[in-house]
Amino acid sequence: MLNDVVKKVEAEVNGLTFRLDGVDSDVNRKEKLRGEMAAGNPPDIFDLFGSPDFKIYAKEGKLLDLTPIIEELGIKDKFTSLEPFTYEGKVYGLPIGGTGEGFFYNKEYFEKKGWKPPTTFAELERMLAEIKADGKIPIAAASKAGWVPLMLTNHLWSRYAGPEITAKFATGEAKWTDPNVVKAFAKHREWKEKGYFTEGELGYEYPEYTTQFTSGQAILMYDGTWKSSVFKKGESGAKMFGKVGFFNMPPVVGGVGDQTALMLNVNNGYGFSAAVAKDPRKLEAVKSFIKNMFNEDMQIRGFVEDGVLPSMKLDASVLASSINDNLMKEIVDVLDKAQTKFTAFDALVQADVTSEISNVQIQKLISGQTTPEKMAEALQKVQDEANLAAR
Repeated sequence: MLNDVVKKVEAEVNGLTFRLDGVDSDVNRKEKLRGEMAAGNPPDIFDLFGSPDFKIYAKEGKLLDLTPIIEELGIKDKFTSLEPFTYEGKVYGLPIGGTGEGFFYNKEYFEKKGWKPPTTFAELERMLAEIKADGKIPIAAASKAGWVPLMLTNHLWSRYAGPEITAKFATGEAKWTDPNVVKAFAKHREWKEKGYFTEGELGYEYPEYTTQFTSGQAILMYDGTWKSSVFKKGESGAKMFGKVGFFNMPPVVGGVGDQTALMLNVNNGYGFSAAVAKDPRKLEAVKSFIKNMFNEDMQIRGFVEDGVLPSMKLDASVLASSINDNLMKEIVDVLDKAQTKFTAFDALVQADVTSEISNVQIQKLISGQTTPEKMAEALQKVQDEANLAAR
């Protein structure tokens, strides 16, 4: 898709040539782009994580203000949300798509058991116990990179403590030591102790996560909606085509807030160097890039071909007519039923807090080297320091 856009832009802007540099997204976000920004030599166009990353670069004047460009192109009001890329009323990045998170499940196994997706948390836990008793892995796990298990943990604390609580950590209105957050950490640890996750998960990388599910070893996999593209014909998980379903985390009895809430992010997209504004030819190229990348046709292609949810407003009938498999239909149905959408923690808390929970605390919880209470205390300590630094 990117190559198609590049060809169109090169054809529209005389003498233009793109040089593409493929970089792992985590490496780009935490190392490469950060280093390039610090050195004052970022690429003209780059993958950009929204809040909180973009705000640092926007404050330093290193990002191109896109507000006049999207107004000129008539797309300023076409996005579902530009909030993750907006600072002091100006837009500094554009979200390429949205991602929801939930449980993918093995439909063949569920049908053999006579099961439908669980509607209560107690029902989900009964299923986990029965899957374990059948000699299967209840939930796939590959936790060498902390963000993978944290997708599930984040949803757990958003059920127990409410979907709004995470945004309040960075403002000081709420604390990681909130008893309901601790309950969520304890639930994750309890599931680990009961053997509901893949044994030795801390040694597995993310690609092995999918393999555990597609091989039939694991019956459930908590992941982002982008994973749906893997199960299409011609892809690595094609043998599961038509055999995968999707459901949201069921409600927790006594949980705080909207228990239908679904994790939904529009926090990843494209940013542009502020230096582009000084070069009329590069500015022309950026306008052409935005025009060709951010439109209805590309949004539908991303949805159909790559399982990426639209970040732009599309007519419901157009979106419905583009759905070409039952899994995407289930995903859209789950999204429609969720009355509240909440953002992942790493878009709401400071980078130091994200590093602490992703690189230290979740691994210690999984390995039994810390307790839910101590984990919460450690996170709050880093959170307090980050909040103080931000004043």
